[in-house]
Amino acid sequence: MIFGRRKKSQHQSEAAETAQDDTASISPDETAGDREERGAENAPAQAEPTPGRASTGPFDESEKDTAAGYIDLGALRIAAAENLQLRLEVEERTKRVIAVTLDINGSNLQLQAFAAPRSEGLWDEIREQIGASVGSQGGTVSERQGEFGTELIAKLPAQTPDGRAGFRVARFVGVDGPRWFLRGVFGGPAAMDPAIAGPMEQLFRNVVVVRGDHPLPPRELLPLKLPKDAGAPKQPEQPEQPKATPDDPLRRGPEITHIG
Repeated sequence: MIFGRRKKSQHQSEAAETAQDDTASISPDETAGDREERGAENAPAQAEPTPGRASTGPFDESEKDTAAGYIDLGALRIAAAENLQLRLEVEERTKRVIAVTLDINGSNLQLQAFAAPRSEGLWDEIREQIGASVGSQGGTVSERQGEFGTELIAKLPAQTPDGRAGFRVARFVGVDGPRWFLRGVFGGPAAMDPAIAGPMEQLFRNVVVVRGDHPLPPRELLPLKLPKDAGAPKQPEQPEQPKATPDDPLRRGPEITHIG
């Protein structure tokens, strides 16, 4: 595993954020059983976890032992893997870590974890907002059923190395866990080629989210930290980056690599 240091990239994107009670009448001759059934119908919908998540990952800290073989980044714990390079993205003003990107053999996976409500997931709403943001940048997005449920394939305008107009592809996945939401963005060959995506998908499955017991509003970024042996990052003066949100596609901050 390699940590390293890179100059800050300037890519940014803007994503819009959007912020009944149903009252049932009870007739005088309604039975207690009828009232109980009606109450169940009117109860808030409970979040439906990603099918099989607790057994196949990504995991909650209560579901996976991370005593050995994991890199502790605070809210995220990453399983060590051969040829893995890890980059951390830091917000300039606060110097806090806001995302982690994993690189293997030219493919990458950006990870962010957010607080989520007890009663409902975030992924359905966030997919819509990602689509709107990609569209505002002149890109296109399509939905498909993949390894982690409903996924998004985004194509954004980009310039090829020889200066011609082209596009870059990103594969967005999202997993709703117990009071948390984990977003992953696959880039490079793993975003387009299922035969190459396997190692990156396994990294995503092995992620362990540490939600913590403290109350947080929905969509609040769960706090990340530098590994103990990484040292403090030294960053040049740069304009402040906007706050990370789960529906903010492909925004990148300063990156730390090659520390040891």
